[in-house]
Amino acid sequence: MSQSVRTRPEGSGRVLSEAYDTALLDLDGVVYAGGNAIVHAVESLATARKGGMHLAYVTNNALRTPDAVAEHLTELGIPAEAGDVITSAQAVARLISEQVPAGARVLVIGGEGLRVALRERGLEPVESADDDPAAVVQGFGGPDLPWGRFAEASYAVARGVPWFASNTDLTIPSGRGIAPGNGAAVEVVRIATGAEPQVAGKPLPPMHRETILRTGAERPLVVGDRLDTDIEGAFNGEVDSLLVLTGVTDGAQLLAAPPQHRPTYVDADLRGMLTGQPEVTEADGGFRCGGWTARAGADRLELDGDGEALDGLRALCAAAWTAAGEGMCELDGEKALARLGL
Repeated sequence: MSQSVRTRPEGSGRVLSEAYDTALLDLDGVVYAGGNAIVHAVESLATARKGGMHLAYVTNNALRTPDAVAEHLTELGIPAEAGDVITSAQAVARLISEQVPAGARVLVIGGEGLRVALRERGLEPVESADDDPAAVVQGFGGPDLPWGRFAEASYAVARGVPWFASNTDLTIPSGRGIAPGNGAAVEVVRIATGAEPQVAGKPLPPMHRETILRTGAERPLVVGDRLDTDIEGAFNGEVDSLLVLTGVTDGAQLLAAPPQHRPTYVDADLRGMLTGQPEVTEADGGFRCGGWTARAGADRLELDGDGEALDGLRALCAAAWTAAGEGMCELDGEKALARLGL
């Protein structure tokens, strides 16, 4: 993928699951939400796998172990093994292991996923700031994580112990809506200490490095629902990406995306892996995709035509992203999106 500024979603004459050797799939908001499979996920992934694509599941959620994630996926009808799962816990454990002595103690603020990942790197998880830790690591601990754990991290960090975070996602999708994520918990410790953690998870390089080391992918396609983690992570890793609209990103956020948050491809759900992608072309002073033409007006995005809503969204992206590059940053796309039902 070129690092030149993307001004429109790209097209593909080939089915994406054939054009790329490995799908690096986010989990929450892409494969499942609240523990239940997202519509079309199971059958889409089965078809991609049957066609020879390697499926790897890449998550910023450090709570569960790869074994637990693989078991859950298999229960949903998506056969997976622990080796198919890459977590931010694994990425942060490697980062810590490169900076502390072998066998060092690490204060854990989070769940079992962090403890397993640390032991895999030969480090010893501990529970108290008084256990003489060489590092503090913070990862998503779930809704039942006691408030006192944040105090324990703060005591150690205030003493100068190096602080690491698996990820800083402020929110996490659930079956009931959007809930606070590990980034919100990290803010608690930051407020208490004034310190800054080293972060491993998406969109930062340690997570991409961990993913490539564990999968051996040569032509990966990042598949995600978040612009600021999945898509930016693909941008930083200089690989292509597919945004699916089954999670936290909506049409308005996509139109307003800065260059590092613009996906290569956009589709409704994981069925987008099983198709090519339509071209967005310049036409009539704007951008055409399918039956739609989008243009940047004086103060708003204009949309003409009819057809598939996703084609209209792709055309609108081209108009909005091009206009942003020309300094037109306050265009209203609400009416155009409403016409598409987005």
